[in-house]
Amino acid sequence: MIPQRRDVSAPRRKSLTDADKADWASYVRRVAPLPGRTVPDAPPEPQPEPPPEALIRPAPPPAAPRVPAPRAPTLSVGLQPGGLDSASWSRFRTGKLAPQRTLDLHGRTAQRAFHALNAFLHAAHADHVRCVEVITGRGSGEGGGILRRELPIWLNLPALRPLVLAASHPHAANTGSVRLLLRRPK
Repeated sequence: MIPQRRDVSAPRRKSLTDADKADWASYVRRVAPLPGRTVPDAPPEPQPEPPPEALIRPAPPPAAPRVPAPRAPTLSVGLQPGGLDSASWSRFRTGKLAPQRTLDLHGRTAQRAFHALNAFLHAAHADHVRCVEVITGRGSGEGGGILRRELPIWLNLPALRPLVLAASHPHAANTGSVRLLLRRPK
């Protein structure tokens, strides 16, 4: 549907507010009419109509306060999460629980690595995979590589946090890879 165009040569009609009308009436009272003209009678001030009783509604009851949805606790690499028994944590942490799939992020930019990780974890979770390994590499420099630093942040994002139960390095000397224990699909 094409909107109709307004004739730009026609003046715009704007309704006056009560304050505008009062200002105009005050101005007109102070001005003398031209010779041969009389002052028009001021129109009677309209009385505001009381609102009909049918339109007055009682205020609705106050809404119940919103309770935010419970969030999963922050995932930390190497710390045992709540809800995982000590025997399972020990098997997972020591590397006795072998990874079923591996994702190598070497040579990828941070953006491509994140998208690959996101797709990898969602696919593994959908396939009921329990343990996966993500290789970031150690990186160079003081803080290590960008992928190694960003991985814990990515795992705590709302899109990935519900999928991952625990994270640990497979060996204390190998900080360039992280094993992830995925939650069971519901």
